[in-house]
Amino acid sequence: MSSVLFLKKKKAKVAEKRQPDKSLISALFVLLVTGLVLLFSASSVISYDKFGNTYHYFQNQLIAVAIGLVAFFIVSKIDYHFWKKYALFFLLATIVLLVLVFIPGLRSEYGTARSWINIFGYSLQPSELVKLSFLIYLATWLEVKKEELGHWESGTIPFLVVLSIIGGLMLAQPDLGTLFIIVFSAVMVFIVGGGKFRHLLILGGFFAVVLVVAIQMNSFDAYQLDRFKCLKDPSFSAQDKCYQINQSLIAVGSGGIFGRGLGQSRQKFMYLPEVWGDSIFSIAAEEIGFVFSTLLILLYLFIFYRGLLIARQAPDIYGRSLATGIVAWLAVQTFLNIGGMINLIPMTGVPLPFVSAGGSSMLAALIGMGLLVNISKHT
Repeated sequence: MSSVLFLKKKKAKVAEKRQPDKSLISALFVLLVTGLVLLFSASSVISYDKFGNTYHYFQNQLIAVAIGLVAFFIVSKIDYHFWKKYALFFLLATIVLLVLVFIPGLRSEYGTARSWINIFGYSLQPSELVKLSFLIYLATWLEVKKEELGHWESGTIPFLVVLSIIGGLMLAQPDLGTLFIIVFSAVMVFIVGGGKFRHLLILGGFFAVVLVVAIQMNSFDAYQLDRFKCLKDPSFSAQDKCYQINQSLIAVGSGGIFGRGLGQSRQKFMYLPEVWGDSIFSIAAEEIGFVFSTLLILLYLFIFYRGLLIARQAPDIYGRSLATGIVAWLAVQTFLNIGGMINLIPMTGVPLPFVSAGGSSMLAALIGMGLLVNISKHT
């Protein structure tokens, strides 16, 4: 009996001494600093043109990073199991925020999207918070329902119902890029948490057929269809519908092997739209070139690799599912952004994590990383 107690005390002491994944934290901080430098360089011209202040976007991003880091450190110190108790509340709260974007006076429109709400003069993008709250809820639900996931009625169908509610709200905004991120990360979590892959495979095949038929019948609006046309042939409307992707390719191509030099971009002088947001990688490629752009991508890949190791070594279904979801979310968002900028996939307009300007995106991503770091303490 005494030996059993001794072993338990010894295990408890070992658990207390466990350290977070320092490699992950170091890589994250390198990426944050790099992102701030790239954002300042890319946005200086448009900042001065729009606000008379070269540092406008940089200052806002600095504040967003500071707030995000406070949240990161707080979340990284709290046992990740704590959030299970509030999973449903978080999900419902963020769904309510999604509904608020349709209320005139609260919503803030940008282009064709209605994805923001104004709160005391500040813009908030609820879809960024939904990415996080849905993952926490889904990981919690999967742990509770682990014995019932093999059945359609108790596993796959309830999962699809919740996903459809969120998906419907995202389509109405419309924000197809964020919807794809949520769907992809949710499916990864569902599979890792014990859901039946063949169920999703059947449904995925059905929806793929529906998507192809919808495209053939021109069921999408002209703006969405134009993105597919630009992917196939960027020259068909180079000065109008495909203007952004053409300017992006010019920026990436003119960077060459080592780039024009930091701060020396020409495309940021009002040629390439959204240089502070979804087009920031193109400006980075122009200034730092192929070699250093590749190093930036490798930095992302290292972070995702460490995240997958944490997920694999997590002590329970909840931790494994949550860590997988966070990595899948940030990885697919990075791919959508960079892939869109080099015309590998249709442009989606999603920000580059930890680099593009955006307070909501930065806050959600850093909270997600805080959760990942806390899970690493328990592996």
